[in-house]
Amino acid sequence: MTTTTTTKTTTTTTTTTTAVVPARAAWSAVLRPGETLTITDLHGNQAVDFLVYDAHDTSVRYSAPDTIQAQGNLFLTTGSVLMSNEYTPLMTVTADDVGRHDTVGGACSKESNTLRYGHHTWSQHACVDNFLAEGAKYGLGKRDLVSNINWYMNVPVEKDGTLGIVDGLSSPGLKLTLRAERDVLVLVSNCPQINNPCNGFEPTAVEMTIGGAG
Repeated sequence: MTTTTTTKTTTTTTTTTTAVVPARAAWSAVLRPGETLTITDLHGNQAVDFLVYDAHDTSVRYSAPDTIQAQGNLFLTTGSVLMSNEYTPLMTVTADDVGRHDTVGGACSKESNTLRYGHHTWSQHACVDNFLAEGAKYGLGKRDLVSNINWYMNVPVEKDGTLGIVDGLSSPGLKLTLRAERDVLVLVSNCPQINNPCNGFEPTAVEMTIGGAG
């Protein structure tokens, strides 16, 4: 369901568009410079896989290594800038109720599910499927998928480099907000994973709200 609300004052007009993304579903949008995207974890403990591209040249896209290097931190929170593979800013996290989001856990796929959880999981829907289906609307294919962000996903990294996927840090109603620094294309997979705790073993809906540039 998508709703649009327009608020008028004597000097400005602000348009807000809200969409509820069902459990396991994909979503996408193009944002203009200064527009904001607020992601709300409606029920808590739901991972939201996320990719972002330059809307006019999708060869310019989110780069995990450049983002990590630029901020000197594996985890994202308020003030983190999502950098492109050209080391230019795509979006900035302007508000965050959770405080830590994953950059290294990647997107689940049929192949990774089979490797980690057994051949009986092959038929299960995965984030890569969502990214491919949604990205195809914009001419994107498998070669265009890169290491993604996992909003709300809890992937602690130990000093020896060991990492795992554990219970999330989020709870119902917590939000994060990103500001577009240029025209960007955002792809989202509302993660369908049921074999590890990233979604509390029960995927749920999330909400996407696009706000005006102010």
